[in-house]
Amino acid sequence: MKRKQFKITIHAGIEKVYNTMLGKATFKQWTAEFNPTSDFDGSWDKNSKILFTGINKEGKREGMIGLIEENIPNKFVSIKYIGILSGDREVTEGPEIEGWANTYENYSFDGNDSQTTLTVEMDIQDQWIDYFDKTYPKALERLKLLCEA
Repeated sequence: MKRKQFKITIHAGIEKVYNTMLGKATFKQWTAEFNPTSDFDGSWDKNSKILFTGINKEGKREGMIGLIEENIPNKFVSIKYIGILSGDREVTEGPEIEGWANTYENYSFDGNDSQTTLTVEMDIQDQWIDYFDKTYPKALERLKLLCEA
């Protein structure tokens, strides 16, 4: 397990970047880089459960179960992963979630009304490092395009 950091500078204000990153319609657009059917169910409110979902190659719904540990609007969001979604089944215990449970993905927003530096830090299992090293920068570029449009 490694903690990785991805950073991008976006020529848009912090509030726009924050709202675009977490907004229901725009979230689907930038996270399509991970899975064309990426979505979320739930709330970004502190202490809320949130499901990050998508449809796999076999047509089955799958994803991650997160807990929003912190959400300071326009500053910081912390997601603690507590399980996986397999179809309609939420798995929060057992060998299926070993390596994912109690990992974090954090978003930090820094800047002003015209420019934002977005930093993403996340815990990644070793076998997924290459995937995220290639995919997360592409997803952040999509987010940048949405914000700067």
